[in-house]
Amino acid sequence: MQNGFKRKFEPLKILTDSQIEQIHTASLNVLDEVGFKYESKKVLKLLEDHGCKVNYDIMIAKIPPSLVEWAIAKTPSSFMVKARDPEKSVRFGGNTMYFFNSAGARYVDIDTGIVSMPTLEQNNIAVLVSDDLDTVHAFPSYTPYFEIEGVPPVMSCPVSCAQRHRFSTKPSRGAQPTDSFIWETQIALAVGAQLMGCVEGAAPLSLAEDPCNAAFHYLDADFPIYIASGSIMGGSHPITIAGASVSHNAELLAIIVLLQCIKPGCGVIANNFVSAMNMTTGDLNFGTAAIALHQMAYNQIWHSYYKIPINNTGSAFSNAKIIDYQLGAEKLPLAMASALSGANLIVLHGGVTAELAYNPILAIIDDDIAKTIGRIVEGFDVNDATIGLDVIREVGSSGTFLNTKQTRTMWKTEDYMPKIFDKTSYQEWINTGKKTVVNKAKERYEEILATHKPVPVTPEQDKEINRILKEATEYYKKKGLI
Repeated sequence: MQNGFKRKFEPLKILTDSQIEQIHTASLNVLDEVGFKYESKKVLKLLEDHGCKVNYDIMIAKIPPSLVEWAIAKTPSSFMVKARDPEKSVRFGGNTMYFFNSAGARYVDIDTGIVSMPTLEQNNIAVLVSDDLDTVHAFPSYTPYFEIEGVPPVMSCPVSCAQRHRFSTKPSRGAQPTDSFIWETQIALAVGAQLMGCVEGAAPLSLAEDPCNAAFHYLDADFPIYIASGSIMGGSHPITIAGASVSHNAELLAIIVLLQCIKPGCGVIANNFVSAMNMTTGDLNFGTAAIALHQMAYNQIWHSYYKIPINNTGSAFSNAKIIDYQLGAEKLPLAMASALSGANLIVLHGGVTAELAYNPILAIIDDDIAKTIGRIVEGFDVNDATIGLDVIREVGSSGTFLNTKQTRTMWKTEDYMPKIFDKTSYQEWINTGKKTVVNKAKERYEEILATHKPVPVTPEQDKEINRILKEATEYYKKKGLI
């Protein structure tokens, strides 16, 4: 099992206990008084049987607070996701932190910022690179690319899932659009793995038919579930951080209720992906203070109050178009805020140009960022050995600590030295060709392609994956979607 990073100190808190209660109570009031739209009669009947007031004409279920509290209590504080390679399996929950790969609709040229449709080979290479990176612990769906040249849109999720399992042994998340969960479940089972099933709401306060069906299907396969409800402050959520917190909280709690009604005790990780709107242009505004504050409040509520595993997506994307100062300045503060406030999973590696683009070379650079963040949350030990009073006495006021045993034995564990960032002296930088961080990441990229060989699927597994994809293609052809 992958270890992740163990947070050795209490998560940062920005809300008082009374503020948490106020947000939680308001969320319960929303679900009880306004209700939640489930676009599935099967779901509405199930919820009605559990005490909800259901209006089938508008497909709204009003959820009593007692049912919400019951569902929270039924959701475990941790769960395991089985990977194709058992040593790459992950347990989400508690004070352990992991990182997710990011994603993009298109491939971005690392030098020019120009985006283009990725080929299947580029997709496979991007998966291979992330499989090699120590801090990519798992893959979301739609990653590394939403679209692949020559692949019909309706087949993009099943094909992406297949390639992630072929070129990586790490855990992966499934998807939900247009019955893709049927084929992705089969692919995972064919290689002896689990998926994190995906059930994503649609803000404000609704869940479409596809995620409703996906919930039943993934839980029937005994998979844990990744829930989300992407939204925009000032658009599909209130403009205020407090109001957006309540609206978003209510949406995720409504999904928690559904999952626990289907299968009490099922594992769930709850994602926060609330973006801000640029009110001057109407575009999404990534990497903002409001997003960071929203994530931190969310993490405090879900980690400390609900005790349910959590994921943050805010640091995955930036409005920057190339690898520049803005990119780091927008991604790093949000990733750090997530890490310090209790996130179990953070989406980070490879994303640029909002959600439009991805490049594996950026993922290599982000690996250094993730390791630095991980080192920070692991804290430091305070004991006789680390204080080293004897060493301080020995060196006194005129010696040096450079040649002490403490320095020789502990320097590697006390700090993290990045592999890609430039840490040379100015003269050494000149003498070695004035390499930039991008130059060094490109070298690492070529090294990975030349040397990294993930455990392949067996010929029988590969054949079964092809059969599943062929069956999916025929299924969508009959529906007129291909």
